[in-house]
Amino acid sequence: MKFMSASKSHHERHHWVAGHIAGLPRSGIRDFFELVSARDEVVSLGIGEPDFVTPWSIREATIYALDQGHTSYTSNLGLISLRRECCRYVQSEFGVDYQPDQECIVTVGVSEGLDLVMRAILNPGDEVIYHQPAFVSYAPAIAMAHARPVPVHTREADGFVLSAADVENKITPKTKALLLNYPNNPTGANLGEPEKAALAKVAVKHDLLVITDEIYSELTYGLRGASIAAYPGMRERTVFLHGFSKAYAMTGYRIGYACGPHQLIDAMMKVHQYSMMCACGFAQEAAVEALRNGRDEREAMREEYRQRRNVIVKRLNDMGLPCSLPDGAFYVFPRISDTGLDSQQFAMRLLEQKNVAVVPGTAFGEAGEGYVRCSYAASMTDIETAMTRMREFVNELS
Repeated sequence: MKFMSASKSHHERHHWVAGHIAGLPRSGIRDFFELVSARDEVVSLGIGEPDFVTPWSIREATIYALDQGHTSYTSNLGLISLRRECCRYVQSEFGVDYQPDQECIVTVGVSEGLDLVMRAILNPGDEVIYHQPAFVSYAPAIAMAHARPVPVHTREADGFVLSAADVENKITPKTKALLLNYPNNPTGANLGEPEKAALAKVAVKHDLLVITDEIYSELTYGLRGASIAAYPGMRERTVFLHGFSKAYAMTGYRIGYACGPHQLIDAMMKVHQYSMMCACGFAQEAAVEALRNGRDEREAMREEYRQRRNVIVKRLNDMGLPCSLPDGAFYVFPRISDTGLDSQQFAMRLLEQKNVAVVPGTAFGEAGEGYVRCSYAASMTDIETAMTRMREFVNELS
């Protein structure tokens, strides 16, 4: 048997990677935090993960499920007990009624839910409109389904709220869907009722499917309102994505869910059953406990985030980095362009000189240039320390 030379083998392996995957950028958040992990004594306002421990009753439900030996596969759609609780919750909190046996699927976090819906609905060459700045996985999720991501820039002057007119200007005969994320990562912006109504009208007029990622919806500091799925003509054209990671501090559990029309949920289930099979069973049982009994601790965490938000926004504005008060999530998106640095330079120099980690705005698309994302899912002590160091950094730049 003849073996390939080392150089040829390397060349052949290079071509094993699919072209549409080879062309994807790595996550700007994770790349940046590879650098952070190599440094000591960094104060991080970077990763979007609650700093709270999962509430005890949820952890206790996990322990009990394990103690009872609940470690087997579940239905591909997920535990019916969890799907029932999810549908009750969505009806009471978001104003949309779904049937748990046909219109709800439990996923491995919202990330898998997003991947499932993209692979279930998109044909090669289809276009999906989404807004920037946006969570890092949106454009890649669309591209991995062989479709074309079409960004619509949102602006600080408009509160980073997506304009229905801007969406309509991007629609072509190839446009199939609109992807929304409000409350928004990274800006903390939220959609009011007029904006939801206007976007719903555009979706109905142009026969678009809407995917709404509402993972931060419990972390809303004003009136939340109904989901866009509740607007006239929208239930039959909307996939509602939600989960437990942010509101219940359950990031490691990797439990999300999707609700939508039966034919879409069934298509998503086909992708799910041939890839993931099902989400973790005992984690699903913990999610049941979260929905039944987790409200008080969820609200307590939100109020703590609210206090942190108020502190960090004031400190940023006081040091000359303009920052609006976010309506939701646990991020602020201050403008740093007046410092003379771009987003990447600002974040790198702040890390190198002051041991403070923030995320460059460009990690969230071109529309993020001139900004950085700071997470206030960190202790008040860390926030105060980071703000003091950042103020020193800004003063030294001046």
